[in-house]
Parts: sequence; structure tokens; C-alpha cells
Amino acid sequence: MDAIRQHMIDSWRAARHGEPPPPLPGRYDGAVIREARDRRRFDAVMAGRPAGRRRRAALRERFTREGA
Repeated sequence: MDAIRQHMIDSWRAARHGEPPPPLPGRYDGAVIREARDRRRFDAVMAGRPAGRRRRAALRERFTREGA
């Protein structure tokens, strides 16, 4: 069953029980992706690792410094 069919069934059940319909599929995908990215960055900082967009550059710098 795809997401649209599941949404239709959930909407039908909500209407029968007098509840508000569920949100459309995919509506909060962007927010979920941002929260996951922020959580990964937070976990990296708490573990003492570089976080964010410059992580790859920081790792490259660290390993080239150690290898020299």
C-alpha cells in the first residue's frame, strides 16, 4: 500500500470518529531532515568531533598534519 492510499484510509477513519484528518504525506519531510541533521551535528560536538559543513575539511587537515 502506498502513502496516498494509507492517507485515504486514515482520513476516512478520522472522519468516522469525528477527529481531524492526518497531515498529507510528505508535508513534514523537510523538518524531519533538518532535525536529523541538527541531531548529528549535536552528537558530533558532544563527542568532540568536528561538525557541520567543514567536517570533511577539518578531518583532512587533521590527518595531513599527523602524517607530516
